[in-house]
Amino acid sequence: MNLSMFKLEFDESRPIDFIGVGRACIDLNANEINRPMEETMTFTKYVGGSPANITIALARLGKKCGFIGKVSDDQHGRFVSGYMKNNGINTDHMYVDDSGASMGLAFTEIKSPSDCSILMYRTHVADLMLDPTEVSEEYIKNAKAMLISGTALAASPSREAVFVALDYARKHNTVVLFDLDYRPYTWKNPNEVAIYYSLAAEKCDVIFGTRDEFDMMECFTMPGNKDDKVTCAKWFGYHAKLVNIKYGQDGSNCYTSDGKMVHGGIYPAKVLKTFGAGDSYAGAFIYGLLEGWEIEKCLNYAAASASIVVSSHSCSDAMPTLEQIATFIDKCNKGQDPFAK
Repeated sequence: MNLSMFKLEFDESRPIDFIGVGRACIDLNANEINRPMEETMTFTKYVGGSPANITIALARLGKKCGFIGKVSDDQHGRFVSGYMKNNGINTDHMYVDDSGASMGLAFTEIKSPSDCSILMYRTHVADLMLDPTEVSEEYIKNAKAMLISGTALAASPSREAVFVALDYARKHNTVVLFDLDYRPYTWKNPNEVAIYYSLAAEKCDVIFGTRDEFDMMECFTMPGNKDDKVTCAKWFGYHAKLVNIKYGQDGSNCYTSDGKMVHGGIYPAKVLKTFGAGDSYAGAFIYGLLEGWEIEKCLNYAAASASIVVSSHSCSDAMPTLEQIATFIDKCNKGQDPFAK
């Protein structure tokens, strides 16, 4: 098989294109840039959380999307669910917490385009309160694809809810994508990460993350391994058909289960902040897979989407349309400034 012709098989008869599972929270992005957070006085509020951002990205690209998650019973929770609904995302399975949990908060610090950090508040957060009984088998059965992320595995009952969702997806041949999304502040120790990530990855069709995230997941079974091919061979031994390993400014390597690889490059950016690139990349990449595109095209659109979002103040609000990505790529191919008005 030629890698450029590799395609995942999706059940085209299903009414839902994509379901995101897990974290939806609040991003508070610094308005005063080029200064530390101690000196930052104002922030702009956006919807955040990798699964939510990726779902928003796909909805912005025209896919019919849904979300399984939990929000707080307050103004922040209503803001998040309302934003998702206003973006055309089905929120019937976004539940309201009744235990007093809060929305996760992420304050961003933008000291420079290359020096950014995130201050997270993740104590008793609503997204980790998703219960296994709140995961609908029928909902997952009606979806072509479902995404999980590593953050949702960090605590119970969310952890168990993810494994229930994985079992339903495997039962009904819903394609499962795993965004490793490792956030150290949500875990007690690295051993937990390796164990639960590995158990989840064994059930997934597509796995994507940075090289460091794969290293974390494999620290027990393959300590010290840095070889992409060794990593891919392990996961191809389970359900995985495609593994995408990201290297930041060095692009990404996308492998298929028949042993082929395509390298994806990057596009120019007027970098404002470093966060948001992975979510926008994932959204466009998954869109291409759903469309049956060649891998090269999936990677090109993913890289262009990432460049657009890191050049913007927000993550969720900045997720581009298909036309915006196509125009961006066309300008780059013609040697034009893609950011010129």
